[in-house]
Amino acid sequence: MNKLFIIGLPRTGTTSVCHAFLELSIATAHTAYTQACFKNATAIADTPIFNDYQVLDKHYPGSKFIYLERELSAWLPSIKQLLTRMHTNLTRADGGFNIHIKRCYLNTFNELSLKNINDDSYLENCYNSHFESAQRYFKNRPQDFLSIDIAKPASYKAMCDFLELTSDKTDFEKMNMGGKVTAWNDIKHVLKVESTAKGRIDKHLPYQI
Repeated sequence: MNKLFIIGLPRTGTTSVCHAFLELSIATAHTAYTQACFKNATAIADTPIFNDYQVLDKHYPGSKFIYLERELSAWLPSIKQLLTRMHTNLTRADGGFNIHIKRCYLNTFNELSLKNINDDSYLENCYNSHFESAQRYFKNRPQDFLSIDIAKPASYKAMCDFLELTSDKTDFEKMNMGGKVTAWNDIKHVLKVESTAKGRIDKHLPYQI
């Protein structure tokens, strides 16, 4: 299987989809910050994928891309909580999150501030801009691109059909509910690929931005 990239924004179900991939025997990373992670994982989600998917499309020809949609009424309170938690470490000059997290979040959530985080119209614009850009970029490429909302009943089958895989399951397992963000850390699986090298990242990823 060629590379498989999940390009939905944070808080759209990336952990649930990554867990489903593991159950489908696909080597999977939820976030990727080293050369080795990109080499060893077949499927990768979240950071830096949601920001870098157009470059990844060119660097890994033949890859497939899955966009994760979510109703704004559910996404807004969830992303607001996440960005509020992350704000200090995203915006501080002396440390904080690693360079890849900062670059991706501050590009996708342009002009990030606590005021904007609490402005639904700002967050809606970020979501809609990201969604529309992906739809435009992959227009007329149905063999490479699928857009699903994992809360919808037919989404799991649509994903399996897109990947030409079969499964006894019919739905995604809901994870990271109620603001939780650590469910991936608790998953133990032989095909789970670590995002870092024991906490260390590579300054340069396999592709050029």
